[in-house]
Amino acid sequence: MRLLAGAILITIVLAIASLFVGVSDVSLGALLSSSAEDRPMQVLLISRIPRTLAIILAGASMAIAGLVMQMVVRNRFVEPSTAGTTESASLGFLVATIFVPGWPLMGKMLIAAAFAMAGTALFLRILRAVPLRDQLLVPLVGIMLGGIIGAVTTFFAYRFELLGSLLAMNMGDFSGILRGRYELLWIGLGCGILAYVAADRFTVAGMGRDFTTNLGLNYQRVMVLGLVIVSLVSAVVLVSVGSIPFLGLIIPNVVSLMVGDNMRRTVPWVAVMGAGFVLACDILGRIIRAPYEIPISVVVGVIGSLIFLYLLLRTRRHAA
Repeated sequence: MRLLAGAILITIVLAIASLFVGVSDVSLGALLSSSAEDRPMQVLLISRIPRTLAIILAGASMAIAGLVMQMVVRNRFVEPSTAGTTESASLGFLVATIFVPGWPLMGKMLIAAAFAMAGTALFLRILRAVPLRDQLLVPLVGIMLGGIIGAVTTFFAYRFELLGSLLAMNMGDFSGILRGRYELLWIGLGCGILAYVAADRFTVAGMGRDFTTNLGLNYQRVMVLGLVIVSLVSAVVLVSVGSIPFLGLIIPNVVSLMVGDNMRRTVPWVAVMGAGFVLACDILGRIIRAPYEIPISVVVGVIGSLIFLYLLLRTRRHAA
């Protein structure tokens, strides 16, 4: 508990630091010397606080979604961006943009979630049909499926002259987050709480269908619940801030190395470390080329890929 309290304290410090990093002068002195109508306070209330909340919600929910997917698939190298889930959500959002452009963002998000769930179910169906002797083949199958779905999405985006919108949607970026444009991410928090409530069921389901059935649980219902949580979180984050790669892969693996595989115990760790990791990467992206900003998907992608390679090499070394 002390270690978790320390992680929470570090995340809070990063969240406070995030409020004061940026081009506009929102220092503590400027805030104390200005009224509620002046620019520093307006920037804080309209931009910085919503952005920080969006970072925390997106980081925590995507990390938990990765943990749930790893339990459902029973593979440590799977997460929404390596299982075709994110690409399927992109296709769903594109379909909604083409055929029902006047729908509110919530309606488009639900369509994206439905496509994400269908894409994830297809991924699981392929895994059942393909003999897999190596756990590293599972994310490879997911990446190939995601590549196919992404190619279809790009084709239709090109035909309907929406390539720019597709690129903006897939590029994770918090710079456009303002008050009134991030509230869907609270759905991700609700999904994270649901995952914690059902943590014991996911832990049992991660041991296999026969073991789950012998303990009296409905394996199929647990799988569907996991797919719903992963699909909703992936769609909400995609339509709100874009794609954040590797987050749902590296955070659950790091937490597993620290505290084990009991999901009831790891969910709070995963949520806190996911939020803290994205906060740190976002602050880094704002500092490196200040006053310009590097998108969060680039920073997380570079750091996450390095950690992913380390996990792969570590697994190979232990297997040998």
